[in-house]
Amino acid sequence: MEIGIVVHGPDIVDSGMAGRIIEILKDFGRTDAIMAGTIGKTAILDARMEDVVDISSSLKPSECIEKYFLTKDAVFLLNRGKTIDNGRAFASIVVSNLKDRNIKPLIQIESPSSPDGEVVPWNTSSVILADEISKLLGMHLSDAPDVVRPIRIENQGHRIIRKVFGVHPGEKILINGIIVGKAISEDINIITEEGFITNIAGAQVKEHGLEKLHNYEKRDPIDITKCWVKSGPLRSNNFTVRQTVATAENRHFTDNGNVQTATTIRAVMIDHEAERSFELADGAQVAITIGDDTTEIAGDILFRLNIPVIGITDGDLDGFSHRKHIYPGSLVFRVRAGYDDVVGRMIRSEIFEGHNTGVFISISEIKDRVREVADKHIKFRRNY
Repeated sequence: MEIGIVVHGPDIVDSGMAGRIIEILKDFGRTDAIMAGTIGKTAILDARMEDVVDISSSLKPSECIEKYFLTKDAVFLLNRGKTIDNGRAFASIVVSNLKDRNIKPLIQIESPSSPDGEVVPWNTSSVILADEISKLLGMHLSDAPDVVRPIRIENQGHRIIRKVFGVHPGEKILINGIIVGKAISEDINIITEEGFITNIAGAQVKEHGLEKLHNYEKRDPIDITKCWVKSGPLRSNNFTVRQTVATAENRHFTDNGNVQTATTIRAVMIDHEAERSFELADGAQVAITIGDDTTEIAGDILFRLNIPVIGITDGDLDGFSHRKHIYPGSLVFRVRAGYDDVVGRMIRSEIFEGHNTGVFISISEIKDRVREVADKHIKFRRNY
């Protein structure tokens, strides 16, 4: 049997259950596994499982399943939600995005390390195999819940409402990695008109986050049906961070004396898109990160890839739960309140000539140029 395994999120990896279940499924045939989710990729690296679970792609869970439907005999979805109900709702939304969930056996293994964890067959062709797996794991076999469709389209598509499931009051709400609000209810609905968010019902809206999301004065619309929406902490504290071994591609001079193997380096800007750090920093030796949370999250991700950051922050940290690790040789500037985005636009214009990437002689050169551009706005700096 050819088996495709879609691993979602960091918690199933940090619990140790992703690795255990993948080993068990190998007894049923040849397995291939892929990670869906950026922070999940950091968990794979920390668990030293990058040779077991593919982290090279950036696909949504439904896209991973569709991919495996083309080549595999059965597909498993491994997840650990905040609660069992959260896990059911998540999988239901994933299934709702499939063109046809009945193409191949599709089985969800939800929260296997929890006493109320369950195995869910999502179509009739899955039942026999799901029953066998549930007995092998000592888990409850559950019926598939009703498929949840989080999107409601009104006014001939001009108004779209997206319900966010599994939110607890007090949690931050992110859209495409940008914090846009704080939940004051469990009933959260994001409302867009002509591609612009007009309200987040059930939440205290962060207007500055919406400005970032819509690209400030450019006022770019979004398709809320395709956005990455997340609530709550990015990751629990149940892990030990790991640095990967530097390759010839990413060795470079940092200020603590690492050896440089290339005559030039590639720099990339990460401007409030921390969730895309793996993709944006591909092939880069340094990243300029704009925003407090972006610097913390992107810095933590890139720590595992031996990539230092030059951060532009202004103290507007949202307190999003995340353990921070910053690669040695990094430099973070604190600028005047409200000026991190201003300085970011200046850096893009004056140093990167309007682009997101550039080639430079050294990291020291970039640091000097960033300092010159931001000079009149800098309050203090911190070297790592």
